[in-house]
Amino acid sequence: MTRNIGFFIFPEFQILDLTGPLSAFQIAGPEYRLHVISADGGLVASTAALEVMTKRAGDQTFDTLMIAGGRGARTGSQTETLPALVRDMALRSRRVASVCTGAFLLAAAGLLDGRRATTHWRRAADLQKRFPDIAVDGDKIYVKDGSVWTSAGITAGIDLALALIEDDLGGDAARAVAQELVVYHRRPGGQSQFSAMLELAPDSDRVRRALSFAREHLHEALPVERLAEAACLSPRQFGRAFRAETGETPAKAVERLRAEAARGRIESSSEPIESIAVSVGFVDPERMRRAFLRLYGQPPQALKRAARALRVIG
Repeated sequence: MTRNIGFFIFPEFQILDLTGPLSAFQIAGPEYRLHVISADGGLVASTAALEVMTKRAGDQTFDTLMIAGGRGARTGSQTETLPALVRDMALRSRRVASVCTGAFLLAAAGLLDGRRATTHWRRAADLQKRFPDIAVDGDKIYVKDGSVWTSAGITAGIDLALALIEDDLGGDAARAVAQELVVYHRRPGGQSQFSAMLELAPDSDRVRRALSFAREHLHEALPVERLAEAACLSPRQFGRAFRAETGETPAKAVERLRAEAARGRIESSSEPIESIAVSVGFVDPERMRRAFLRLYGQPPQALKRAARALRVIG
C-alpha cells in the first residue's frame, strides 16, 4: 500500500524541519509518495532563504500530514487562515504530526486540546502559556497521543519520521533508514541534554525566586510545599504557575537541577559518585542513575569515564 505524506510549509519555515523527515520517508522506499504543499502553492522561502516549490493545498487526502516549524509557524498560529487550513487538512488525514514549533499551528487549530505534546525545549513554556489545555512535555524527543504526533526541535523531525516509519513498516525498516541516514534509530535521552536550566527562567519573580531557592538548597528535601513557600504562593497556585511558565513540573525541574549539579562534579572531580548523589539531594546513587538515564541517556559512571578519557587525551 502506498501512503501519501503531505509536508505543509509556509513563509519562514525551518528548512531542516522539512528536509529531515522528507529524506527519511524517501529513503524508506516506494511505500511512500511525498507531497510538499503550502497555502497558495509555488515557491516558498525558508528562514535560510532557500525557496522550495510547492503544490497548493486543496482537497488532497493524506495518510500523514506533517507540519513544519520555524518563525512562520509561530506568527502564523496567531492568524485565522493558517490554523483553519491546517485543521481542514487534518480532518482528511489518518494522522497528523508537527516538527518543532509546528506544534503552535496544531495547537491554534485546536488539534492538541486535551492532548500531550512537545516542541522545541526553548519554546515549551510559551506553548504551555498560550495553550493551557495542552499537557506540554518539554523534555520529550517526540510524543504520540492518539493519531497526533509532535516532535522536539529541528533534527528531532528525523526521530519523529523514524517512529512513524516504524509504526507503518516495523522496526527493521526504521533501523535500515536510520543506518542510511547515519543517525540513532532511537535517540538516547531527552531534550534536557541540550538545554540549561537557566533557559527555563520564568517571567515572574516568584517562580524565579523558587528556582533560586532550589539551587541553593539542593541537598535538602524540596517538596512542592517548600518551593511554594519560597514563592509566597499556595502549593496549588505555585504548581500551576510553575508549569505554565517553564513547561516543567517542579519535581522535574528539581531533578534536572540536581542532575546538572551532579554532572559537573562527576566530570570535573574524583569524588565518589555515591557521595555526590547524597550531596545534591538524590538520597542514593540509584535514584541519580535513573535520573541521568532519563536526562542524558547515560549513567553517571559512563559520563565519568568519558570525562576522564578526554582529560587524558588533552
